[in-house]
Amino acid sequence: MLASSLLEEIPLEEMVESVQNGDTNVQNYLLRAYQPFIAKCASEVCKRYIDPKRDDEYSIGLSAFNEAIFSYSATRGCSFLSFAKIVIKRKIIDYIRHNSRRPHSISLDEKFDEEQAENSIEVVVAKEVYQEEQDNIRRREEILEYKEKLSKYKLTFSELTKVSPKHRDARESAVKVARILHENRELSEFVYEKKKLPIKDLVNKVEVSKKTLERNRKFILAIFIILSEDYHYLKDYLKGVGE
Repeated sequence: MLASSLLEEIPLEEMVESVQNGDTNVQNYLLRAYQPFIAKCASEVCKRYIDPKRDDEYSIGLSAFNEAIFSYSATRGCSFLSFAKIVIKRKIIDYIRHNSRRPHSISLDEKFDEEQAENSIEVVVAKEVYQEEQDNIRRREEILEYKEKLSKYKLTFSELTKVSPKHRDARESAVKVARILHENRELSEFVYEKKKLPIKDLVNKVEVSKKTLERNRKFILAIFIILSEDYHYLKDYLKGVGE
């Protein structure tokens, strides 16, 4: 059996495939490791805290997560967790609707209110699931477009992970430089045309040294591209940073 620390290094979709091929050790690991995720999904449907030890909704979610493992396919075009969230929410909705059909007789008004409540829960969650699916699609499209834009500046994602400043203060400082660069029309035009930083002119407008600018130039360029394009989702990551 692989140790948990080793399993953490394996991509989630690969672990799901291993379970589908009969690896019960990985299956048990996933069911343990993703308990907080399952509880969170259940809470989003029920609009309250879900206790994994006491609430039936959690048990339904756990079973649904396990079912999602075996029914997931990468050809669906979404990540496993996005797919699992949909399955969990739908199963819990079914559970709520089933339990709301009380066996004792009720008035027409009560029945109408009950059905309204059921439909309300289903509609709200269905809208949330649909919106999440659409967001995931648009986010992937945006990232692909950004990747193509980076290539025009001779930059790649793998390269950015290596050159990104390790410390939070350094990252915020670099983002601040990118914002100053973006807001200056003359300097921006230089970047658009030359596909590089105007370090000589930029150093007079920022509070960092020329050496720091040169060291972080690729990261600054990458942030500048995000600020300069209509990247709704990528810009969310920069909210409040370097402002």
